[in-house]
Amino acid sequence: MSWRRAPGGSAAGCEALSADRGQLTAAAVIAARRQLGPSPLAWRLRTQPVCASTETQLSQWLRHSQGDGLRAVLASHQRFGHGQHGRAWSAPVGGVWLSASLPWEPGTPEQASLSLAVAVGLALELEALNLHVRIKWPNDLLVAERKIAGVLPRLRLRSGQVVGASVGLGLNGSNRVPPGAINLAEALALADGRQRRISVAALAARTLRGLEWAVQAASDGEAVRQAAEARLLPGAAPVIEDGLVWQPIGLDRDGALRVCFQGRERRLLRRF
Repeated sequence: MSWRRAPGGSAAGCEALSADRGQLTAAAVIAARRQLGPSPLAWRLRTQPVCASTETQLSQWLRHSQGDGLRAVLASHQRFGHGQHGRAWSAPVGGVWLSASLPWEPGTPEQASLSLAVAVGLALELEALNLHVRIKWPNDLLVAERKIAGVLPRLRLRSGQVVGASVGLGLNGSNRVPPGAINLAEALALADGRQRRISVAALAARTLRGLEWAVQAASDGEAVRQAAEARLLPGAAPVIEDGLVWQPIGLDRDGALRVCFQGRERRLLRRF
C-alpha cells in the first residue's frame, strides 16, 4: 500500500505555515489542527513557554489524572530534551517540541511498530509540503540528507501490561540547528526558493495529525512496514555493528532493521 497526502493549498500546504500567530497556546494549535480538516481523535493539550522536559511534564500529568486518550505537552523551548541513548537534543524557540500519550493496543501479529508508524505519519505531513523525506533508522527523519526531526517512542506498561504509548518528538521549524541538521524554513526554501516565517502552531498541528495517522494505522503492520521501507531504501547508510559494516536491506514489521554483510543476514532491533 502507498500512502501520500496530497500537497495542500492555502489551508493545508506551505502557506498555512507562513502566518506567525505569536506565543504558542493550546487554543492556537487546536485552531490550526481544525484548518487541516476533521480530526478523528480528540486531543487534550498543555503548552508551556519553557520547561525542562516535556516528557517529565507528560509523565506527571498521566500520574495525577484519570483516563487515557490522546494527550500532548508542547513547549516553545525545552531546556533538557534528550534523544536516543540519552543524548542531548537542542530544542530552542522556533521548533515543535512535544511529548504525547497515545492509545496503543497490546502487540498482535498484525500490529505495526510504534516507531515506524510515527515516523511514517510525520513523513506524510512533511511530504504534503512538497519535501522529499527519508527515514534514518531507527528514529530520525531526513530532508536533503540532514536531520529535520527525531522521535523517541516508548510503550507504557502497567503491571507488565501495555496500556498505551508515549512519543517524544522534536521537529525543527525555524529554530537554529546544529551541523548535520536542517529546519523546515530552510528545507522549504531549498525546495522552491521562497523564504517563509514558520507558524509553530501550524507545524504542531501537522505533527498531531501525523500522530493520529500512526494510531489509526497501528493495526496494519505490513502496510506501515512497506511505507517505512520505501522511505529507507535505497541509499540507506551502512550500519556499524560488532565492528562490521552492515548494509541495510529492509525492515521487519516489528521495526527491526534487516542488514547483510558478505552474504550473512541479521536483524537489529532498538528498544528505547
